[in-house]
Amino acid sequence: MSMPTSLSRRSFGVASVGAVLALGLDGTAQARGRSPFGRFGSPAARLTERTLYVHPGGAGDFTTVQAAVDAASGAGYTLVIAPGTYREIVKIPAVSAGLTLVGASENPRDVVIVYDNAAGTMKPDGSGTYGTSGSATTTLQAADLTARWITFANDWLRADHPEITGTQAVAVKVMGDRSAFFHCRFLGHQDTLYADSLNLSLFARQYFAHCYAEGDVDFVFGRATAVYEHCRFHTLDRDVDFTPKGMVFAPSTAGANPYGYLAVKCRITSGAEDGAYKLARPWVPSSDTTARPALVVRDTWMGPGIDAAVPYTNMSSGFPWQDQRFAEYRNTGPGAKILVPENRPQLTVVEAGLHTRETYLGDWRPYARRR
Repeated sequence: MSMPTSLSRRSFGVASVGAVLALGLDGTAQARGRSPFGRFGSPAARLTERTLYVHPGGAGDFTTVQAAVDAASGAGYTLVIAPGTYREIVKIPAVSAGLTLVGASENPRDVVIVYDNAAGTMKPDGSGTYGTSGSATTTLQAADLTARWITFANDWLRADHPEITGTQAVAVKVMGDRSAFFHCRFLGHQDTLYADSLNLSLFARQYFAHCYAEGDVDFVFGRATAVYEHCRFHTLDRDVDFTPKGMVFAPSTAGANPYGYLAVKCRITSGAEDGAYKLARPWVPSSDTTARPALVVRDTWMGPGIDAAVPYTNMSSGFPWQDQRFAEYRNTGPGAKILVPENRPQLTVVEAGLHTRETYLGDWRPYARRR
């Protein structure tokens, strides 16, 4: 899956350090009578006893997200996170069920959780490399987790580490059932958003609404039952001399799971030249050779960056995309044109009725919440 490129480092956070300081690190926001936690109160007048406040300058209960996670013993805590760039690795274990993460400014660009490990990065103790899962900036194992207005990022760059061949660099790995994300951003390059499950027998349901994800190679991937609604997927430009330059989706749905990824009413844009990207390729991992990757993209606008003539490709021999569960329905835009019908399987009206958020998510209704 390694595909070398050369990209310059870019900013993932707020517009400038000064913008962060103006929101409270130097005390000016408090001096003007405004809390850096916005309408979510403050430690002095907290919303509930299960609300914890994170502020990088010490105006909250904790200065790091992980410290707040560790303190949130039991279920049902809310972490209100003040604007800032939190350069740390965050792991939310299964015991933290019901946790809610809230970006206090209600703008995901203001609250950024970022780190820079890749699959091929050597661990500090010299015991080996991190691997794809271990490269994740944020790992979410807890069920019933909700995140709002937060950016999850991995800013590791291939160009800075030509000696590393394991170039997967995960921004977030989501594993828990009933995980919901509203107005969040997922930034990275290869393997940005890992929508997965705790194990093969669990069909973790995940919901992403009004979110933004960007990357180049397989940047939305995994075996979860995941619904992406009103989301934008953006393919990055890459300084490479081959096509495709990358793929948006790489599901690895377990064969027994009737539902994989569903993208509905989304937009797919590109920073690369026309036709440089594939919509998807199937991932059949060596740990589950019985996987039957499933992806339905419907009612979605696709820009010219997607290769309309041949929108799918294979990841490995022996598992052609035609044998998997890929289909589309009522998509629009230059990247959605049906130029070669056999290359773009389409759902019938009846079949489309089975591929909705309600069907995929069952009795869980996160879309009914206030957004």
